[in-house]
Amino acid sequence: MMSTRLLTLLEPHTLKKGLPQICAAHLSSLRRQHENIATAFCQPGSCFNKSDDHKQRIWPPLLAGHNCGRRFFSLTPAGIVNAAPASVQPYLRLMRLDKPIGTWLLYLPCTWSIGLAADPGCLPDLRMLALFGVGALLMRGAGCTINDMWDKDFDVKVSRTATRPIASGEITPFQALVFLGGQLSLALGVLLCLNYYSIALGTASLSLVVTYPLMKRFTYWPQFVLGLTFNWGALLGWSAVKGSCDCSVCLPLYVSGVMWTLIYDTIYAHQDKDDDLKVGVKSTALRFQENTKLWLSGFTGVMLSGLVLTGANADQTLPYYCAVSAVAIHLAHQIYAVDINRPEDCWEKFASNRNLGLLLFLGIVTGNLWKKRNVHQCETQLNSISN
Repeated sequence: MMSTRLLTLLEPHTLKKGLPQICAAHLSSLRRQHENIATAFCQPGSCFNKSDDHKQRIWPPLLAGHNCGRRFFSLTPAGIVNAAPASVQPYLRLMRLDKPIGTWLLYLPCTWSIGLAADPGCLPDLRMLALFGVGALLMRGAGCTINDMWDKDFDVKVSRTATRPIASGEITPFQALVFLGGQLSLALGVLLCLNYYSIALGTASLSLVVTYPLMKRFTYWPQFVLGLTFNWGALLGWSAVKGSCDCSVCLPLYVSGVMWTLIYDTIYAHQDKDDDLKVGVKSTALRFQENTKLWLSGFTGVMLSGLVLTGANADQTLPYYCAVSAVAIHLAHQIYAVDINRPEDCWEKFASNRNLGLLLFLGIVTGNLWKKRNVHQCETQLNSISN
């Protein structure tokens, strides 16, 4: 019986009829295996889709085309972007909503200034922190949109940026312009919640926002212009709380922020130095080359001096100076440990600056709360002397 069935299956006409079905079944099995493997490798919130900048370098071709964003939902920034409608995703990626480190680096100098402006013994103004948080998200998105509009011809030549929405053609320049107008309109609404002095001061920063992306074409110091732009909140935060800037506090803080940006963005620029040479754009990474760590050490010295001067002029207390010391240790580790020839290590050191900024903010808040304790100690001593 078994031999009869076997002979029947091996007949030529049966083979011709059955082979397509066998192949289809085998391909279906392979497809299911592919789906299972890809799903297993994709973690919630970090799934790579066709728009991810690094998928070709990190994932094998088998997984690179697998869009597993539909299988998971995560509250991480990347997860939120992947869960959004397909038509919306390019705009969210254009404003870098999936990469929030830039928003943090724009927002943190604002928090420092707002914290320093708080009354002794009081927490920072939570309403101002919230307003500046929304403003930082919108202005960082607007800045990235402007940057990508200026750089679309450069971005297509660089592997890390070739899949950005404008460079890849997902969004047209006109669509990007309309989207930019929407972001700036919302940001204006946030700015109008502040006092008149702060409205004028905030408006003055727009020239830096628009021109910064052009600087890499003309100077090896675009990171310095980025520092002037990204740390404007060190001036604006204080004026939003106090009604005007106190130059003795705000200017040293602003200079410290600019030095901080020169440190972290020079490290960041080392990721792209080979591509920058090919397309003909400039950066401090190309300017400093193997002397990068020496330059960064100098910037660190200026930054720490500015923070100490800021604390002295703002009557800061012990916790603040402890935080400044921790910042110094963090920066020393960054500069000593970074391998400027390894893009992955440059990114890791760059991203760690969010924690540095949060550490300084915590020191400002606790230092300000400590002032109340010092006031009570002085009052107690005065009462004991008078008695």
